[in-house]
Amino acid sequence: MSTPKRRSRKALPAGSIRQQSVRRPARKTSLPVIDADGSDRIFTAVLDVLGDCGIEVSDPEAVSLLVSAGCRADSGRVYYPPDLVCKSLEKIPAEIAFYRQDGGLALTTSESVPRFGTGVNCVNVLDPRTDTYRPCLLSDIRDHGRMQQALPYIDFASSLGYPSDVPAEREALECARALLETTQKPIFFTGHDEHSVQAIWETMANCVGGMDNLADKPIGLDLIGPVSPLKLGREACQRLIMAARLGLPVVCYPAIFPGMSCPLSLAGAIAQATAESLSGIVLSQIVQPGAPVMSGSSVMPMDMRRADMAIGSPEYALAGLGAADVFAHIGIPCWVGSGCTDAHDIGPQAQAEASAGLLATSLASTSLTHNLGMLSSGRTGSMEFLVACDELAAMASTFAAGIEVSEATIAKEVIARAAPENTFLTDPHTMDRFETEFWMPNLFRRESLEDWQQSDSSDFRKRLKEKTLSLLDAA
Repeated sequence: MSTPKRRSRKALPAGSIRQQSVRRPARKTSLPVIDADGSDRIFTAVLDVLGDCGIEVSDPEAVSLLVSAGCRADSGRVYYPPDLVCKSLEKIPAEIAFYRQDGGLALTTSESVPRFGTGVNCVNVLDPRTDTYRPCLLSDIRDHGRMQQALPYIDFASSLGYPSDVPAEREALECARALLETTQKPIFFTGHDEHSVQAIWETMANCVGGMDNLADKPIGLDLIGPVSPLKLGREACQRLIMAARLGLPVVCYPAIFPGMSCPLSLAGAIAQATAESLSGIVLSQIVQPGAPVMSGSSVMPMDMRRADMAIGSPEYALAGLGAADVFAHIGIPCWVGSGCTDAHDIGPQAQAEASAGLLATSLASTSLTHNLGMLSSGRTGSMEFLVACDELAAMASTFAAGIEVSEATIAKEVIARAAPENTFLTDPHTMDRFETEFWMPNLFRRESLEDWQQSDSSDFRKRLKEKTLSLLDAA
């Protein structure tokens, strides 16, 4: 079965909330992990899974819509014909644009410049003021919103955790409201059911002058998850149907655990996760052809010694890269997870795992990376770690941007002019570019050994805390 036809990308308005510190080329560096042949083989397997194994669909309305479009339903499972899947994929918009509350463009899913955001719904927080691990409070969400607004390389916002001081049935809505009050950046959220998500969409619509305006310039994204193995729950179906009818963007992908809810091999995990994602994405396109949808990889490698997640592992980043290649091949916008760690504190392990992951996923076939600032295998949210990840994201973004090759950057006239007397340091070409050509660190230090030995700011964690608290106090 061939992959769906590729679609041209529509032009989008220029502009960005990020202040660029480095001159950016038009095309970023990329690192393909799965080539076109491998993507075709995985996609063929995905079609076989959807057609032969089927998906357990729990929502009667969704089953009726799928059957009316040509699927077969039997004993609670729905079987998707390959032609329907391919035709549905051809209708998906090639990219999604997200906006600020003031109407300005924030980012798109197909930019050459990598974009970054935080994770959602950690169980605990690491309090930057007391250095204690504790349950999340609604005030933490507000602090987190202000922090995300202040950090230049955090491009979209999410909640830090589940606020324990808010009733469970109102937690998702109150988190969204707290973020809407504290940041202009697009808000990527999730809810417990279609009712809480509808309330969030209505609240966002009120901020931008109505639901039609929200659909034209979305300021949010609903995170919807099928359940592995091969299940599409009722509330996920209803959220997909609602968003499609309203023309609002969603990302549909499962959290999948190799060896526990899918094959242990990464290719097998990506294949099953892609099938689960497409089961919901096809539903959205049946409801409204051209409805804005994304997908991605949330393949959670397990450390079999502890039967626990290993999201600081190279396999976590590798699965994200591989899934991004597959989704790019079949024409679906997607994102990847990175900037997180299995460590519980902001020490060398956390820095190493987050840095390696961010560098890798910045080279993926997508411009969006989420989950920055998460400790404890995703169970602890840390604003301090998010500040550190902002610095790491700046480095990764600079690397991913590659090297601009143009007449101005080759600079043969500069060589001819400055080489005879070695006047490069004072040449206009240098003077024009010395503040923007190379990335300059904020937290990391570049100084002599003597200055470092004499300074009381040699402790990175101390500098990190000082910056975090200053940003919170200034917000």
